[in-house]
Amino acid sequence: QVQMVESGGGSVQAGGSLRLSCTASGLTFAAYAMGWFRQAPGKEREGLACINENGRGTYYADSMSGRFTISRDNVRKTLYLQMNSLKPEDTAIYYCATQGTYRGCSISAGDYDYWGQGTQVTVSS
Repeated sequence: QVQMVESGGGSVQAGGSLRLSCTASGLTFAAYAMGWFRQAPGKEREGLACINENGRGTYYADSMSGRFTISRDNVRKTLYLQMNSLKPEDTAIYYCATQGTYRGCSISAGDYDYWGQGTQVTVSS
């Protein structure tokens, strides 16, 4: 059974930083690309960033504007999202996801098979 658990969310003032983590079990962690997504109230889920299986390839949504950095540690089976210069519009539930069939780095939610439960990020002005 695949389990993915996010942590590191919380409340921060605008301009602050947070580092999200996502641990995964029940799968060959290093075999698949992984991604970070978010969903704000009343909005569709938005793809933020992805990273390929060995961590050498990444892709970001244009809206990230260099503020977010995705990384992974295949030994610790952990995915990370470093978020800097946070804005109130970054307030959302953040999700990590992994593929069960290899499809490569993608920020399309349909390319992912397993999801965490989400962690809330709230940015106040």
